[in-house]
Amino acid sequence: MTMTNSRIQDIVMLRVRTIHALRSSTTGAGLSVLILISSLYLIGRKVWVARVFQNMPRLEDVPALLRFSFYAFSHTNPVVQILALLVLAASIWFVREMYRVVTIRPMLRLT
Repeated sequence: MTMTNSRIQDIVMLRVRTIHALRSSTTGAGLSVLILISSLYLIGRKVWVARVFQNMPRLEDVPALLRFSFYAFSHTNPVVQILALLVLAASIWFVREMYRVVTIRPMLRLT
């Protein structure tokens, strides 16, 4: 059984498009959003978030808010601490990736 050139070309182009789609969807920003969402979900499963917001001081009282945040972080489960650090790292990574998209990629188009 022989295949025609157009059939072979269709198969090859389908594979190329699939790889391109997978590669495009696994950017740094996409991965950081995935980590961020999954970490926030897991924190929500481990912590009674509504109770934390009830106990939290007003947002205008920055020193009290910082003390509360430090105390809450230091007196929580180590798993939640790791997840909170993952949220922080993924947020920073996402902002970095968005900065790169906005500033570096338009410059690459000019060259």
